[in-house]
Amino acid sequence: MQTERRLSLDDLHLIRAIADAGSLSAAARQLGVNHSSAFRRLGALEHQLGARLFERARDGYTATPAGEAALATVGHLLDELDALHTRLAGADMRPFGVVRLTTTDTLIDVLGPMLAAFRTAHPEITLELIVSNAFFTLSRRDADVALRPAAEAPEHLVGRRLSTLATGLYGTPAHLKSLQRGADVRTLPWAAPDDSLSHLASARWIAREVAPERVVFRASTLMGLAMAAQQGLGVAALPCCLADHDRRLRRLSPPLPEMATALWLLTHPDLRRVARVRAFVAFASAWLEARQPELDGTAAGSHG
Repeated sequence: MQTERRLSLDDLHLIRAIADAGSLSAAARQLGVNHSSAFRRLGALEHQLGARLFERARDGYTATPAGEAALATVGHLLDELDALHTRLAGADMRPFGVVRLTTTDTLIDVLGPMLAAFRTAHPEITLELIVSNAFFTLSRRDADVALRPAAEAPEHLVGRRLSTLATGLYGTPAHLKSLQRGADVRTLPWAAPDDSLSHLASARWIAREVAPERVVFRASTLMGLAMAAQQGLGVAALPCCLADHDRRLRRLSPPLPEMATALWLLTHPDLRRVARVRAFVAFASAWLEARQPELDGTAAGSHG
């Protein structure tokens, strides 16, 4: 009993190439294979089909009735496949669609103007913002791009380190006056991260340098600590890009190197060549790098 053989894509290309070229040698060259390989493939195909597809003659190959029937379908299938390839390859070449960005709450104010500028430059792209302190949303593909501080980028993501994200000590004008009169900042009341933020460099610094009894307020977010500092509850360690523009706060110290971390712009490897993601990453990288002094705490005009 003869085994049924299904045509492969290579078979379809071989049939059309022979018909178009009119000879096996020319078809082999067109397909990038040698003559003997093409000869064996055609022989095996005809044997498995139980039908001769081409008549061999001294002046070339001519399709048999079976070959002509095959060519009618082969040509249609390959043309459809070429059209599909073109549609799929071009579908994501234009920057349109949705870009989902995840970031931390402390960077929202920094990102606001950038997101508005991006929408002006790319009106066909819709932005979705996911505020989260975890990378897991990106690894699960609930987001396309992550912008967040971290000592190192997770191995499963790709991207670039944009800048150092600086942290300093901030309080009210009254706190600043106390320092100017000679007080030690460690002896002032403090607003400190709670245990959920113990991984932060600022939390480790406070645990090491500030006596527990001086901590009068704790919060699970840096935005909560910023609020406490604004209300005069205590000194807080805050990102400079968040606190420098808040007229209710004053810098009580230069940025502390022990609290600095890196700012990363990251995406999933499968998305880095998608047009809308590439457009956003390129725009965000340029915009944020131009504002590096705000991020690393060296911008002029900070309150102090």
